[in-house]
Amino acid sequence: MAPEPAPWVKRFAPLIPGGEVLDLACGSGRHSRLLAEMGYRVCALDRDADALRSAAGAGISTMQFDLENGTPWPFAPARFAGIVVTNYLHRPLFPAMLASVKPGGILIYETFALGNERYGKPSNPDFLLRPGELLDVVRDPLRGIWQVVAFEDGYADMPKPAMLQRICAVKAAEAQDAEVRPGFPRIF
Repeated sequence: MAPEPAPWVKRFAPLIPGGEVLDLACGSGRHSRLLAEMGYRVCALDRDADALRSAAGAGISTMQFDLENGTPWPFAPARFAGIVVTNYLHRPLFPAMLASVKPGGILIYETFALGNERYGKPSNPDFLLRPGELLDVVRDPLRGIWQVVAFEDGYADMPKPAMLQRICAVKAAEAQDAEVRPGFPRIF
């Protein structure tokens, strides 16, 4: 049985405007399939060829690529309407990844945080977010102007006990778009 999409992704995926979505480090494609079923064109990227075969399907193009071997980021700025990342962290990718989100596009990110070593893998601090780190990433003015829709940093017991950090943020078109105004997705 295929793993279920993360509730965080299911909750915020409808905010992604029409267009192409990158499922970064997609694994077997649980989020790629969800996004394709919602009508998005999906680019599913992972280094594991076997995982990509599982991720492939209607509306999903797959790309085998190792993000950690020093090869430059393979995507142009402002290409994606959304980027979804779960259970993956490689900090050097943050600038290029955020640049690849179109103005008005959505970042949905969820991965492990410090304290997770109490519950299992990953336990190496290099693969665990520091407190508030995802907020710091989108607040860096060199990475564009972002409106945070939701952020969580703490303990989760489902699908297994873990320390997680999650963010959903909208990339503003211009500095004045950082204020809440018409055009940003409604969440309530």
